[in-house]
Amino acid sequence: MEIKLYNTLTRKKEEFKPIEKKKVGLYTCGPTVYDYDHLGHAWNYYASDILRRVLAYSGYDVLHVMNITDVGHLASDADTGEDKMEKSAREKGKTAWEIAEFFTKIFLENRKKMNFLEPKIICKATDHIAEMITLVQTLIDKGFAYKTSDGIYFDTSKFPDYGKLSGNTLEKLKEGARVEINPEKKNPTDFALWKFSPEGEKRQMEWEAFGKMGFPGWHIECSAMSMKYLGEHFDLHTGGEDNIFPHHECEIAQSIAATGKKFVNYWLHTIFLQVDGKKMSKSLKNFYTLADIEKKGFTPLDLRYLFLQTHYRQKLNFTWKGLEAAHNAFSKLKGIVSEYEKPKIGCAKYEQKFLNAINDDFNIPKALGIMWDLIGDKTFSGSAKAITLYKFDKVLGLGLDKIKKEKIPKEIYTIANERDDARKNKDWKKSDDLRKKIQDAGFEIEDTKDGQKIHRKF
Repeated sequence: MEIKLYNTLTRKKEEFKPIEKKKVGLYTCGPTVYDYDHLGHAWNYYASDILRRVLAYSGYDVLHVMNITDVGHLASDADTGEDKMEKSAREKGKTAWEIAEFFTKIFLENRKKMNFLEPKIICKATDHIAEMITLVQTLIDKGFAYKTSDGIYFDTSKFPDYGKLSGNTLEKLKEGARVEINPEKKNPTDFALWKFSPEGEKRQMEWEAFGKMGFPGWHIECSAMSMKYLGEHFDLHTGGEDNIFPHHECEIAQSIAATGKKFVNYWLHTIFLQVDGKKMSKSLKNFYTLADIEKKGFTPLDLRYLFLQTHYRQKLNFTWKGLEAAHNAFSKLKGIVSEYEKPKIGCAKYEQKFLNAINDDFNIPKALGIMWDLIGDKTFSGSAKAITLYKFDKVLGLGLDKIKKEKIPKEIYTIANERDDARKNKDWKKSDDLRKKIQDAGFEIEDTKDGQKIHRKF
């Protein structure tokens, strides 16, 4: 069964063909760990998680690598401003190393809460400075980089394909560039590979290279680390749509210039998570974290269920009402699954439909609909549905196999019988009061054609 995916590089849906049969090299652009990660980040990493799960579900052995940027990400994409790590350290009264350790730990904990599969390799920028210096030196030796008073820059005029990923062209980029802040740059579009520490300033994170103390540029980090673990040419690279330009554009230029080989075959980018119709971001101060939703009584898996309802290339507008609806649907799903008996044999026709959906550019919303169609299909037993749902969950990642059937206490059945009598007598107030009593005890009661059904409240 072929997998089709949308490739940002070609702007079309393509059949996925790995470089090596049944093996996939996957690189995910990780976080800059200067602050708490928010739901927009969770949405982006959810998409990468789905990609990896679909590949594994389809029989591929995935070598998944993700970086942690703990140095070199400047506040401006124009290679100006303060390093985000240094700035956060100064504002919070910590060292940059302490900031990195603290927020990396929270980020990884949040990944577990969202039930994201862990990358096989998680690599920190500060652990790969030697590789970055070597890569920059290679670009200097090949004539693609030059030195100024404040750093080493990549000469974009030497790489005609610069702008191909984003759809820009060098001429358009030059025409649209603002007044150049650094007059030593040969072209407005040139970007920093390595920055020198400002004169008279002692940075917390700096290394000696190219005759001065300095630190890596943000873009060089991902090229150095991805090629170290996945090779100079690999299959898949993911990130948010804000990474397309300039970050991934610069990665492509410097990597191909250094190796003379194609860098990545397929680029997948997630559309921004919206809130109130705007991009959720720290700069706009309109973001929520996992801690925020937990404070309101929701779980990270409620959020994951919300994400499952929208395609990764479509806009998802986060609202509390939407999260509540996702919580209710997920609770209903867990209640249904808890009633299923031990699995025996699955539902092949639904499994094929599900596979078709996920392999079509990871159409998870359609796959979710197929799951609910299966649940409502009266021709299959609960045990058959259960084993198929557990297979589906290898992609959905909702932890359905951890839901256990629970024995309902006798007193709850007694209240339920009283409620049934009240309904027969059309005593709706008593019926509602008894329903609430059951709910307060931690259970849900559902009225069906086959009578009342009770399950643990999730």
